[in-house]
Amino acid sequence: MLAAMPPTPPSPPEAGEPRIRDRGDACPGALRLHAAADGFLARLRLPAGRLTPRQLMALADAAEELGDGGLSITSRGNAELRGLAEGCGGRLAALLDDAVLLPSRTHERVRNIVASPASGLDGLGHADAQLWARALDAALCAEPRAAALSGRFLFVLDDGRGDVTGLGGDVSLVAAPHGATLLTAGSTAFRLTPADAPAAQNPTTDPAASGVPAASHASSASASRAATAALACALAFLDAADAAGTGAWRPRELPPGHVPEWAGALARAGITAEPVPLSSSPSGPPPAPGTLGDRALHVLAPLGRLTAGGLRALGEGGDEVRLTPWRGAVVVGATADRLPALAALGLITGPADPRTGVTACTGTPGCAKSLADVRADAARAPGGPLPVHYSGCERRCGHPHGVRIEVTARDSGTYLLDGAPVPRTALAEAVAAARTRSNES
Repeated sequence: MLAAMPPTPPSPPEAGEPRIRDRGDACPGALRLHAAADGFLARLRLPAGRLTPRQLMALADAAEELGDGGLSITSRGNAELRGLAEGCGGRLAALLDDAVLLPSRTHERVRNIVASPASGLDGLGHADAQLWARALDAALCAEPRAAALSGRFLFVLDDGRGDVTGLGGDVSLVAAPHGATLLTAGSTAFRLTPADAPAAQNPTTDPAASGVPAASHASSASASRAATAALACALAFLDAADAAGTGAWRPRELPPGHVPEWAGALARAGITAEPVPLSSSPSGPPPAPGTLGDRALHVLAPLGRLTAGGLRALGEGGDEVRLTPWRGAVVVGATADRLPALAALGLITGPADPRTGVTACTGTPGCAKSLADVRADAARAPGGPLPVHYSGCERRCGHPHGVRIEVTARDSGTYLLDGAPVPRTALAEAVAAARTRSNES
């Protein structure tokens, strides 16, 4: 049954007490709509941000028929439809079902999987994290207990280039040289070796005899192993959360003494995991807007918004599109001659565009909690190398991870720039100076 859910305020813990969540997670989904100031909102989980051209067309149709005519890309590479009318849930679900965007109605809010968007396209990385994401999504949807995960629980799959390691995953897998994988679950880390692949435990026909390249078998085994390990850790978290009884949504919310049995869960799943010290994962920048290898493009959506026309254009001349946590899209199968047409639609197609790295929350009038029209001010942001995020209130919704400049509305005429008050009339100049100073420091 479709439902419109109000926000659920967390129960604040007392000093020294663990966080107690006395209500279920009310995070919006495709079937659980959120009432916003500009209408209802639907959030679609898109594992690894992947969309086929047909699915892009379906989202464009839904945005025009039911919403405000556009689509927002979230900081997890998911999609939001806004401005939805009350009572449209049934029609929306039918459109999404027809486009195979709801493979499991019971699991649609827990398919939070971010993977390196350029994986397999530009010769970088140690594994194809996009294959990992597809295997994990299938495993999640096939496991009934996984439906109990919070809509905020996040899987991060990095192919070794370090572009998504900093996104705050609850369970993270990072590819390493020679087929090894670093797994981080909560605050515990393990090293998985290639011998752990399910193919080694369940031998099939010889790859050479089957006529399938050995590399394909290795990729399939790597993806299966990644999915098995990640799902095992997610279920271990659910066991620990049940035992704690505090309603924890994520591992960091578990009270002391309720650490999930990560190692035991991996062993029971047939994964040999060597505990290793928790250390910094490799960290790298996101790909710059422009070409990715010789068969893909990376473009950014200004302030994370795509029009229905932009969605349809992304699906033209490409094999698939991967929405990214940098509020952009990787268009697989497109070549550089498509860039001018995409730029003409207002998309960011090169790193010199001053809109690169500028993000903002919904602000007024879309959000009742916002104190200012931050998107209008963000649209006037000066260029610079460091990301800058404009927030309408102290919640700072949708902020990017990593180092950034924080611009937060204090009231309709004043902002806080990294904590220092700045009149709105002087904001653009102050942001320009901050981005320059940050680059020089």
